[in-house]
Amino acid sequence: MKYLLSSIVFLGMLIVACGSTDKEQNENLKKSIERGSVVYKDFCVVCHQTNGEGVENAFPPLAKADYLMNNRMESIRAIKFGQTGEIIVNGKKYNNAMAPLGLYDEEVADVMNYITNSWGNVNNDMVTTEEVAQIKE
Repeated sequence: MKYLLSSIVFLGMLIVACGSTDKEQNENLKKSIERGSVVYKDFCVVCHQTNGEGVENAFPPLAKADYLMNNRMESIRAIKFGQTGEIIVNGKKYNNAMAPLGLYDEEVADVMNYITNSWGNVNNDMVTTEEVAQIKE
């Protein structure tokens, strides 16, 4: 009986701990998205527009963008180091250069969290500063 009671108490504590971890991650993601919106307005809005729809035949959309959502590491690398060469976004070819923005890894993570959770994009797998730091040119 003692063993059963201990097991139930341990299981209850484990459930509470896991729940608080999810809540903590959601809170961290929310804060990152808020910071990322500021970075977006400062560095990205001119080309990708307020609504994330980009400029046709020049700058690809971020809104409901298959490339962004399916190519996480390449998207992080583009924000961190710039982008040249052809990419295909939502079935359309884009071949324009994106200059390096000079952002810190935390800013790259924040803006990735913002754009992957805006304009119809949904991403609960938070981009972290540590993940960005591992991306090399």
